[in-house]
Amino acid sequence: MMQFPTEEGGPESAFPSDNPVIALPTATETGRPNLFFVGLMGAGKTTVGRTVARRLHYPFFDSDHELEAHCGVRIPVIFEHEGEEGFRDREAAMISELTGRSGIVLATGGGAVLRAENRELLKSRGTVVYLRASPHDLWLRTRHDRNRPLLQTEDPKGKLEALYAARDPLYREVADFIIETGKPSVAQLANMVLMQLEMAGFRIDPVAEAPEQPANDTHS
Repeated sequence: MMQFPTEEGGPESAFPSDNPVIALPTATETGRPNLFFVGLMGAGKTTVGRTVARRLHYPFFDSDHELEAHCGVRIPVIFEHEGEEGFRDREAAMISELTGRSGIVLATGGGAVLRAENRELLKSRGTVVYLRASPHDLWLRTRHDRNRPLLQTEDPKGKLEALYAARDPLYREVADFIIETGKPSVAQLANMVLMQLEMAGFRIDPVAEAPEQPANDTHS
């Protein structure tokens, strides 16, 4: 596995084999259920997830952001040096660590559901919300983003259509709720998610809504 520089400047493997993940309390043990967002890149997982986390008074994590922080490089660099398979290995280790925590909101990478072990962890360790959008809407949101390796092709819209066809069934497999993103703002989407969560038993804090903004991701 490629070694990337840490913030201190020294090399470090992203997930050393001699540094096992520490077992953390489960949501059942603490009474604080986890909430996981899945969906394609540009669906709004990060922006909506962060808004929902504030209402729940939960810490928010983005698996792609956490992976970049751990490796000290951007995701395109990981793809360049290790390929998609190497990236997926690192992603799976990060998903395992993050989902093992208790009382968090997590936005997963768009391809996190590709591996069966990730799907099983998401289903068994929290409530899963699938933010669903059409390939055309996703293309409009991501067409100027250069930090998405899978879209650096001559036909990014066609690539999104192919990704949607392959991954939509996997998102549906793990989802407890499906939210169509379409035209609603981030605040509206967050309220739609919160309504579903309240019916599922989550405690919702009735705070003022955040300013409306387009539903979009910076990653995944």
